Amino acid sequence: MAHAYEPDDIVQNWANIWLQSLRDYAVIGLSEDGRIRSWNPGGEAIHGYSEEEVLGQPLDIFYSAEQRAKGLPQTALATARREGRFEGESWRLRKDGKAFWASVVLTALRSSDGALLGFGEIVRDMTDKKAVHDAVLESERRFRLLVDGVTDYAIFMLSPEGRVTNWNSGAHRIKGYAANEIIGSHFSRFYTPEDAARGLPQRGLEAAARDGRFESEGWRVRKNGSRFWAHVVIDAIRHNGTLVGFAKITRDITERMEATRLLEETRVALVQSQKMEAIGKLTGGVAHDFNNVMQILRGNLELLESRHKRDGWTRERLDKAIDAVERGAKLASQLLAFGRQQPLRPIVINLASAIRGMDDLLRRALGETVEIETVVAGGLWNTLVDVHQMENVILNLAINARDAMKEGGKLTMEVSNAMLDDHYVAGFPDVPAGQYVMLAVTDSGTGMPPEVVQRAFDPFFTTKPEGEGTGLGLSMAYGFVKQSGGHIRIYSEVGHGTTVKIYLPRSMEEAVEAPVSQPVTLLGGTETILVVEDDKDVQSTVVDTLSGLGYSVLKANDAEQALAVVRSGVHIDLLFTDVVMPGPLRSPAMVAQAVQMLPRLKVLFTSGYTQNAIVHGGRLDPGVELLSKPYSREQLAYKIRQILGVAPLVRTTNTNTNSVSNAHMNSNSNSNSNSNSNSNSNSNSSSRGHETQQPAGGETSLRLLLVDDDIDTSEAIGELLKLVGHDPVVTGSPQEALRLLEAQPFDVLITDLSMPVMPGLELAQRATQLRPTLRVIFASGHEMPAVDTLPFRWGALRKPYSIDELSAMLRGFDD
Repeated sequence: MAHAYEPDDIVQNWANIWLQSLRDYAVIGLSEDGRIRSWNPGGEAIHGYSEEEVLGQPLDIFYSAEQRAKGLPQTALATARREGRFEGESWRLRKDGKAFWASVVLTALRSSDGALLGFGEIVRDMTDKKAVHDAVLESERRFRLLVDGVTDYAIFMLSPEGRVTNWNSGAHRIKGYAANEIIGSHFSRFYTPEDAARGLPQRGLEAAARDGRFESEGWRVRKNGSRFWAHVVIDAIRHNGTLVGFAKITRDITERMEATRLLEETRVALVQSQKMEAIGKLTGGVAHDFNNVMQILRGNLELLESRHKRDGWTRERLDKAIDAVERGAKLASQLLAFGRQQPLRPIVINLASAIRGMDDLLRRALGETVEIETVVAGGLWNTLVDVHQMENVILNLAINARDAMKEGGKLTMEVSNAMLDDHYVAGFPDVPAGQYVMLAVTDSGTGMPPEVVQRAFDPFFTTKPEGEGTGLGLSMAYGFVKQSGGHIRIYSEVGHGTTVKIYLPRSMEEAVEAPVSQPVTLLGGTETILVVEDDKDVQSTVVDTLSGLGYSVLKANDAEQALAVVRSGVHIDLLFTDVVMPGPLRSPAMVAQAVQMLPRLKVLFTSGYTQNAIVHGGRLDPGVELLSKPYSREQLAYKIRQILGVAPLVRTTNTNTNSVSNAHMNSNSNSNSNSNSNSNSNSNSSSRGHETQQPAGGETSLRLLLVDDDIDTSEAIGELLKLVGHDPVVTGSPQEALRLLEAQPFDVLITDLSMPVMPGLELAQRATQLRPTLRVIFASGHEMPAVDTLPFRWGALRKPYSIDELSAMLRGFDD
């Protein structure tokens, strides 16, 4: 029989069944004051309490003490009581004390007449979803912190139309706008007016929308109007295929661009420096050989001049030829200057005084159409520089400026102190940072385009018409400044003139007076000079020139031969040697050994190219005397007398004319000295030392046999004998000497005492047996051994001996 239920009973029964079946929801009935009146299995599953444990308990048991202190449960009940419903999320506690995140819906239950009956609360455990939600929020928070914390990049969002929707702190720093100033503005305001007019902002958005990304670099404008070089990336943002905006990242790379530019300038400067170094080495080598050729030409021209200058036609052509040699010498000097291989004699000076001293010279060189102004800063530092070479540089720069001002203009020379800091020298690998004295030479001329400025220091490069310039003026200035440890730059613009700035290192020492150039005087003497030169033509010319000046001359082809001559014991007053010669022994080392053997020996170096043998750091070593090739006869004569440090000696000959050593001629320039020599000079002086020379003092020529196992020594002594009018037969072999004595008669045998094959004493005894009238001279660096008696006339010379001592002994044999 079916049961019949009242409608209310059916509903109540159905509701109870439904409540008891809910496991994911806690359905709780509460009294008016918030105490638990009903509890379903879901409540036990979520909170952990059984129905018996919670009935009659206040809702507070599910909240922490902190939450209860804040009145959290009462607040929820009050809201539901007032508004009929409270909905929220918060932490709740289970029976075991663990917290869970609860979603709560609290509903006020009222009777039909509106009286409050209690509350119904539905609770759901949302802990898992809370964790996911919190993770999302944390991720979003961290992302926002990351984006906003980036200050090197401007990161912002754009709407599809290009209006700013988001703005980070990096954008604020780089562009200067705060977020409230820029949100809603179109991003085209960041572009330069010219780029905006060309439509670049819109083209960037279109490219990003089309390709997904747009990337470029260009100038952008900050809020204050300043510009910066920006690297820009624009990415299109799409949702379900629909464009919803753009993400834009901008970075200020002005410094990087500047660093790149500086790096490129450094690279170009390094390549230029290496090019200059390579060309410098090449030109230095060419100059060396060229100077040797010039020396041969000049020396022989002057020897010809000494014989033929009474002939006007010949003299005119000799003068022209010597002038051409002068031009060649100047060219070689400029090549050496460019190659940083000229020997410098720097002194500490104040550059202002040197420039003021050139005032008259510059005005004569530039003419009346060029105005000259000199500006000197107060408290000018001193610098260490070769004064004469510095004057040449200034004169060359002034002449270049004059040529750039065809219609006249103004030349300004400014001298001041300067500091080259690390930032400046970063672009110049060979320029150290520090304090410098700066000389700026500025003209108001035509100026130069960049491509000409770039090549201005190259040797032989010139923009002047053919025949109006060698292209070595600026090259010489470049080499000299670099060799002096300085720095040189050209600033020029077409139509606005040119400025050449020279920086010379500051010197902390006191300035000294610049030496005054002395006139060169042609003086001779009678001392003995050993000429060491590997170039046979140069050697021959120098020997003839020195002989013509009255000197006794010995010669050697290299350093080893020179030492052999020194060891031979002959008297030598001056060693005149080339710096660069072939062979294992270098000239400076040879000189050191020679001076050790002959402490009073004077030394004069000559070279067309020093290769740092006696020049270090661009400067001559202390105490070193150098005569650069090519040199004139007057320069050679004056330098020798300067080094020997005594009054010139007059050497007379059997001729009726005056000796060349009596021909005094003052000259201020090499080009004029050759054509103005005193007409009383000895026309036959160049033949001194040759076989036609007659014995000095009227003595007769002797038949001499010279024996020395050191061939260089025997040749040197043979040259000495020729100087006094004898023509010896020379051999290094005692056996060969005996064969010669068997074949022909001799008056005198000159032999070394110590020879490995046969001692000199044994040779003399056997020689006098072959030729009983033979007289013997023993020449040795050792003492003559004690002998009771020898069956022949003999004498002994202790090395080193002079030419006069040798001549006296030979004359003694005639007594």
